[in-house]
Amino acid sequence: MTTSKHSAFDLFDPTPEHAMLRETVRSFVRSEVEPQAPAHDEAGTLNVPLLRRCGALGLLGVTIPESWGGAGMDTTAAVIVHHELSKSDPGFCLAYLAHAMLFVNNFFYNATDAQRRRYLKPVLTGEWIGAMGMTEPSAGTDVLGMRTIAEPDVATGGYLLTGRKTFITNGPEANVYIIYAKVEGRLTSFLVERTAPGFAVSGKIDKIGMRGSTMCELILDRVPVPEDNVLGEVGGGGGAMMRNLEIERLTLAAMSLGIADRCLDTMVRYSTERVAFGKPIHDFGQIQRYIGESFASTEAARALVYSVALVVGHDRRNRLGSDAAKLFAAPVGKQVADAAMQVLGGYGYCHEYHVERFWRDAKLLEIGGGTLESHQKNITRDLIRR
Repeated sequence: MTTSKHSAFDLFDPTPEHAMLRETVRSFVRSEVEPQAPAHDEAGTLNVPLLRRCGALGLLGVTIPESWGGAGMDTTAAVIVHHELSKSDPGFCLAYLAHAMLFVNNFFYNATDAQRRRYLKPVLTGEWIGAMGMTEPSAGTDVLGMRTIAEPDVATGGYLLTGRKTFITNGPEANVYIIYAKVEGRLTSFLVERTAPGFAVSGKIDKIGMRGSTMCELILDRVPVPEDNVLGEVGGGGGAMMRNLEIERLTLAAMSLGIADRCLDTMVRYSTERVAFGKPIHDFGQIQRYIGESFASTEAARALVYSVALVVGHDRRNRLGSDAAKLFAAPVGKQVADAAMQVLGGYGYCHEYHVERFWRDAKLLEIGGGTLESHQKNITRDLIRR
């Protein structure tokens, strides 16, 4: 009689390909991402060559089918990349997210084959940088309140876009943008190249954290966009946006998890090295509380984010799960970074251990990609509908 052996399912690396991806990203982070992070945080600049290195590693198209030059992987793979990158440089990871998720993933699953043939190769290699323009000076969470309009251009059969977008990550460096505008009140997405007449970018907007990525305003003054650059159907922009928001929210949640992992590791190591009153500080109950609660919340966030990632994809909707994952996980990075600063005391407040950088970076995750309040609203509405 023979017995079969069943290996336990690994939620975090479901397949050998996922495990290989994680190790590839970890190696890249150790050798190339970690060393450059402090300098780009201080300068408030995006490391463009490093983003192109992500292209050489196949990371910019992690969710794109192999037949189109991507890695052919899934949402779990996207979560892995954001999780590992954020252990060293959440700011750079945010730029990666804006390119790989907000532009590349969004573009591919709404584009025609002709559009893919035109734009996909340069954004997969990083030759071109992508960005998405949704938020406006008077409309963030209130997406339907946006004022950017697209008027039919009778002369060309295309459209003329007029409006402003703000807080646009990668805006200063991008070559091509997905811009959301209203066509007779119907939300529609357009592909706009940086060189288009009437299109301009502001100076960089300075910010407290995520300084390894840049952002700016986009100004559109009757920008001509050919009909071939409508992404998806006229009036279909809202649905496309909401579908892409699910993977965006999971990858933002994964960034918070990366921050928590790094800060937890820092405080545990420090607690074994720092001696007070004749013994290592991990012997004190107050320190044990910071470490124990940080570990528990980090592990809970890890389980929720990765379990939801299994059931989200371009053809699988799970807004309730993605909202819940980001609502729970986004504050964890900030909480654990704050605990680490407290454990390290004065050292935590200074640059040496980098904890203050992760603390500054973490706050954005409670705002970007949907505020915590918007997730609370969405979850309540979806549960009531059930």
